[in-house]
Amino acid sequence: MKESTESLNFIEHIIEEDLAAGFSKENLRFRFPPEPNGYLHIGHAASICLNFGLGEKYQAPVNLRFDDTNPSKEEQEYVDAIKRDIAWLGFKWANECYASDYFQQLHDWAVELVKKDKAYVDQQTSEQIASQKGSPTTSGTDSPYRNRPIEESLDLFERMKNGEFPAGTYVLRAKIDMTSPNMHMRDPILYRILKAHHHRTGNKWCIYPMYDWAHGESDYIEQVSHSLCTLEFKAHRELYDWYLDQIVDPAKLRPKQREFARRNLSYTVMSKRKLLELVQKKVVAGWDDPRMPTISGLRRRGYTPTSIRKFSDLAGIAKRDNITDVSLLEFCIREDLNQTATRVMGVLNPVKLVITNYPEGKSEILHLENNPEEANSGTHEVPFSRELYIEREDFKEDGGKNFFRLSLGNEVRLKSAYIIKGESVIKDASGEIQEIHCTYDPDSRSGSGTEASERKVKGTLHWVSIAHAIKAEVREYDRLFLDEAPDAHEEKGFLEFINPNSLNIIKEAYLEPFLAKATLEDKFQFQRLGYFTLDPDSKEGHLVFNKTVGLKDTWAKQNTKAPAQNQSKPQAQPQSQPQKKAINEIQQIGKKLTNLSGDKLETAMNSIREFAEEVSYEELEPLFGTAVKKTGTRIAVALALGELLKKGQAKNPAIEEFIVSAKADENEILKAEAEKLD
Repeated sequence: MKESTESLNFIEHIIEEDLAAGFSKENLRFRFPPEPNGYLHIGHAASICLNFGLGEKYQAPVNLRFDDTNPSKEEQEYVDAIKRDIAWLGFKWANECYASDYFQQLHDWAVELVKKDKAYVDQQTSEQIASQKGSPTTSGTDSPYRNRPIEESLDLFERMKNGEFPAGTYVLRAKIDMTSPNMHMRDPILYRILKAHHHRTGNKWCIYPMYDWAHGESDYIEQVSHSLCTLEFKAHRELYDWYLDQIVDPAKLRPKQREFARRNLSYTVMSKRKLLELVQKKVVAGWDDPRMPTISGLRRRGYTPTSIRKFSDLAGIAKRDNITDVSLLEFCIREDLNQTATRVMGVLNPVKLVITNYPEGKSEILHLENNPEEANSGTHEVPFSRELYIEREDFKEDGGKNFFRLSLGNEVRLKSAYIIKGESVIKDASGEIQEIHCTYDPDSRSGSGTEASERKVKGTLHWVSIAHAIKAEVREYDRLFLDEAPDAHEEKGFLEFINPNSLNIIKEAYLEPFLAKATLEDKFQFQRLGYFTLDPDSKEGHLVFNKTVGLKDTWAKQNTKAPAQNQSKPQAQPQSQPQKKAINEIQQIGKKLTNLSGDKLETAMNSIREFAEEVSYEELEPLFGTAVKKTGTRIAVALALGELLKKGQAKNPAIEEFIVSAKADENEILKAEAEKLD
């Protein structure tokens, strides 16, 4: 039966339409093209799962291509980490490729562009070139070297390649259109001088291609059919096609670029530059710190390939940027570990419990079910004795009627063991409880089949036998940032929102001896505490366990912004987090505008115009009074207002007042946009 088209994402629809129009399925080829300048993160997982998922769906090859065109930021360490992460996720690439494999061909094509008077060598400074490119609201102006004689440009380009000039003195630019409304088409740079050691080509090259030049041409060399990029490259598509126009052979397959929304996650940052800053400033212990959104960090924390692939599936492929709540990712790992993790007992904040009527010196072996969700998971042995550790918070002298754990005069069951009753306590001089004394019902052992074993009590506690317990270090992790969007603030840097309590290290936790044989691949549920995994820092005599995630979403209770988890059954699936309202997206982009320039500014402004198509005047009008110092938000309002006026919104006193105020502002972009509204 043919798959319903409703189940396809929009990228799959594009491919299906191409196939229906006669494109041969045998010619389908995809690629995942990371730059090896950092570790992959959960946002990259969306692209990995999309490209390799399409390869699996259509039995088409998927290349892993490293776009290694900037040796000053790229390292072999990152190449190795990327390969390791993709393989860990369970994907296999057809060919391992590098843009550096094509440096000679890219250079030769660039020489042909110069010969056709479609490229020239410029010797202006980067600041001069940037200023002459204009802005999204004004045309650019020609470089004084735009009409440099072809032979002169050829000579200079050759000398650039030979290393005769220092970095920054010359660049090769494509000759396209300095008045184009698309700033990417305003004579973009093709090559720059970089005298840096390349991790693969060594010191062979002194000039390196810009990403836009290498990207599409590499796709063409590899005969990639569908070049799938994130939305910031949408404005680059015209340039992608122009570059292909210059070199493509009509007899060969021509790649097509299409864009999808990048995956953003709440309470974190996704910029590799900002993640590197966290590492360099030692806010975290490294790229694989379990608080990082990197795939290696998630793996170290205990996330599984299944959970990340499930998250990518549930979050979906979108046409516009949005923020996915981190609780969806946490849901996916809970669902997976609930089905697969071995149940064990550990006590993180211990207090001693003595069963006074249990024979001194006696111990016995009980059996703990490995996983109630898995029928044939079996059991493992756990020793029981007279003296145990329980969690300190599991006892109150007077618990009251709503406290269902241990208190004096009340009964609870010890997990897979006996029913006990609180009798008395021993305290130190400061009044802190040192020991809890209890009695137990010898006939109440779990699973024994006695009448006493069937007796119901209100609470069940986890425990470990003191004589048999192993000591371990436990690291509990919380969200690294306290703010939902830490890098979306106009007046504050993202580091100002660091959660000072994102890591809690428990030096002396006590675990049942079964965990002494734990491996890095094992996943455990510490009964009533959460899911844990062994950390690579572990060594003989010193085990370290990382908390992957709690049993429940505690942030849903603490933070009203966090969506509640309402799935009560393991097989339930959450809905993908709803996208933010368009007006909220406009505000969020606006907060960043004054920190952007050039291509990034143009892309952001275009995004605001797109979101404005879904905004009503009633939603926008309250933002007319935005404080003057919040320039970025006011620019965003002006852009959105322009779209509303195009759709027929009539001017009124509130609009007129906003326009007058914006025209009087010192910011040139805001003034220019306001002039368009007048």
